[in-house]
Amino acid sequence: MQAESRATPKPAGIPSGDHPASPESRGLVNSADATSQGESMQAERRAAPKPAGIPSGDRPAYPAGEGQSITEPLWVQRVLIGVALTFMTVFLFVPLATVFFEAFKKGVDVYLAAITEPDALSAIRLTLIAAAISVPMNLVFGVAAAWAITKFDFHGKNLLLTLIDLPFSVSPVIAGLIFVLVFGLQGWFGEWLRDHDLKVIFAVPGIVLATVFVTFPFIARELIPLMQAQGIEQEEAARVLGASGWQMFWRVTLPNIKWALLYGVILCNARAMGEFGAVSVVSGHIRGQTNTMPLHIEIVYNEYQFAAAFAVASLLAALALVTLVLKYAIERRVRKQKRAVSDRVDRVPS
Repeated sequence: MQAESRATPKPAGIPSGDHPASPESRGLVNSADATSQGESMQAERRAAPKPAGIPSGDRPAYPAGEGQSITEPLWVQRVLIGVALTFMTVFLFVPLATVFFEAFKKGVDVYLAAITEPDALSAIRLTLIAAAISVPMNLVFGVAAAWAITKFDFHGKNLLLTLIDLPFSVSPVIAGLIFVLVFGLQGWFGEWLRDHDLKVIFAVPGIVLATVFVTFPFIARELIPLMQAQGIEQEEAARVLGASGWQMFWRVTLPNIKWALLYGVILCNARAMGEFGAVSVVSGHIRGQTNTMPLHIEIVYNEYQFAAAFAVASLLAALALVTLVLKYAIERRVRKQKRAVSDRVDRVPS
């Protein structure tokens, strides 16, 4: 019987011997086959011809942490840089230098007299008042709108996003005319305002309303992308730990958005102080009462008082430069904050 069993043909894959191979031995055989196949495939890849420009090795060599970089010839880079610098010099640096040159052209005494005359001081005061009222109002609206859009789902969410962008698509002059049609003497509430001795158009309230309208998207639009990237996990954890709504906002949400919030406030303030179109429609150009700094510059320039016009314009230009420096510093902070949020999201296991 032993002779017959030895003579019986064995199934394929079973090694010679009296018993079939164990599962362990079969696994070793398959592993050895896979290893040999992998080595042969790598040898074939090494032997295959490589495209020109790719160094030897299994993969193209790139700089650490970067993908394949596409660079232009040196002369193209120099031409592009030269065009950019020329454009910035002609349309930015030269006009800015001209403003300060013309402002101090007749001396420091004339400059100080131009910015300290009663009409100029009134314009500066009104500009600061409009900004001091509109920026906090937009701060509250921007935080509330960003919180609602990023933390909750509700009907009309897309409509709210569209309305936030409305001042970007509507001309400031049209916005001013809207307020005239609503609050003017011939407007919807004109008779009621007149009967109660209230004045909106051609007065400070109208200027504040126009400034609020043209500046309210800035803070909300800075906060919404960041808060969407952060998600709601931290707020949910704070709620589970027993935090109230105000505690959750002050201790969790606000520290995470503080730099983006400050960035939006700076942009909002710069636009509020430099707004011309909407304010021009609702102000009435009353000297010493309803003229802001941009309107005062227009009036004195049209009267050929160039030194006075450039003196007040230099104040707005200086504000723009300060805003630019603060914007750059805070923008770096915001970029780092968004990158940190993105890294945390990437590390969360799916």
